[in-house]
Amino acid sequence: MSQPPIAEKPRAIWRAGTLTYTTGGLVLLFAWLLWGDFAWNMKDRAVTPVAQLMLRQFHASDFLVGLLVGSLPCAIGFILGPIISVKSDNHRGRWGRRIPFLLIPTPFIALAMVGLAFTVPVSEWLHAILGPSSPGQVACQLVTFGFFWTTFEIFQTIAQAVFGGLINDVVPQEIIGRFFGFFRAISLVAAMVFNFWIIGHAEEYFGKIFIGLGLLYGIGFSLMCFMVREGDYPPPAPRAQAGRLAFLAPVKAYMRECFANPYYLWIFLAMTLGILAGGPINTYSIFYAKSLGMSVDAYGKLLVITYAISFTLSFILGWLADKFHPLRVGFAAILIYAAVMIWGGFVADSIPTFSFVFIAHGVLMGCFITGTASLGQRLFPQAKFAQFASAAGIASALGYMILPPAVGYWLDATGHVYRYTFLASGAIGMLSFIALMVTYGKFLKLGGDKNYSPPL
Repeated sequence: MSQPPIAEKPRAIWRAGTLTYTTGGLVLLFAWLLWGDFAWNMKDRAVTPVAQLMLRQFHASDFLVGLLVGSLPCAIGFILGPIISVKSDNHRGRWGRRIPFLLIPTPFIALAMVGLAFTVPVSEWLHAILGPSSPGQVACQLVTFGFFWTTFEIFQTIAQAVFGGLINDVVPQEIIGRFFGFFRAISLVAAMVFNFWIIGHAEEYFGKIFIGLGLLYGIGFSLMCFMVREGDYPPPAPRAQAGRLAFLAPVKAYMRECFANPYYLWIFLAMTLGILAGGPINTYSIFYAKSLGMSVDAYGKLLVITYAISFTLSFILGWLADKFHPLRVGFAAILIYAAVMIWGGFVADSIPTFSFVFIAHGVLMGCFITGTASLGQRLFPQAKFAQFASAAGIASALGYMILPPAVGYWLDATGHVYRYTFLASGAIGMLSFIALMVTYGKFLKLGGDKNYSPPL
């Protein structure tokens, strides 16, 4: 007598739009996205501090550092972010609606980093070519740096405008908080690699560092673009016609959809203030450390400790965001952050106290960033996610266009008392907490956890 066939255990199926994944397929997707994120974060974590140290070697003021490293990228994002995000939302092509906007800028970003590596020889050549008309060797260095830095930021902005949109489109929503926990972990690994082995040599070997970063990013991010597949999307909404002013119709629609509803304005404000809270410390902490007599290598080791602690928390925070909602995680984290930073602004006047408060800054701000990483995916309309994410980017860009040079001017005027950056970060964090609480109240009125529907 034949035995009845043994029923196969059904495979787990995960869905994101028209895409379906088995558990194995989901693991493969995560692997490629995380590899691309590692290349992205090695670039992000390393480029800014190395650029800051380069600018200090070129005798740039705190105001100029804030302008180039803080304001310029945000000004570029303010202009390009909305344009690229809307084009990406409406694009339909063989490679999807996100991949082309990620792949095409990649070689330009890599080449710009290589250009930064050759700032000194190129500036010497420029100084020699100009002859008597040259503004001077230092000015030529700053002009050369500014050219390659601006090129880098233009193409990085294009990719950054849609990277989150790709994740939103291909990762199943029910696990996106945990996915961002993995993303945060990879970001921290990249940060630990840079700050443990590389940052201590940045002032001597910035050229080699930039060349290595350019190669890693160019190859690594391109591989991710080729290996991640997008699904099918419904056709974009038809464009409105407005006669001779038809070109203004998308702008009007963008402004109306993103900025006419007070609910989204509160979301943008809360997200912007949360991001800006860490800005004063992040922009000037390396100078703060050096003003206390700390070496760049020791400063890098503080960051490694910070990132190691944050790494252990990243998976838990991703789970908490999925379990309790990123809004709740966010306002709890930013309240604690604000209180600790205000306290630090009064006591962090020596290497030990600076070290403690600086590590607390990194860990607590990391809790906020990881806990709220999926906030846009949970609150914005799915069909126009990149558009609304870019609108949030406009708000943060406006803040960052003003904040770093303003803080830099303040520091220049007060004799570089970098302890004040802790006070500034704490005050902004408290404002973010208030905005998050208002947003949370409106979220509950729109249905809360079970019945939420984003208004349009």
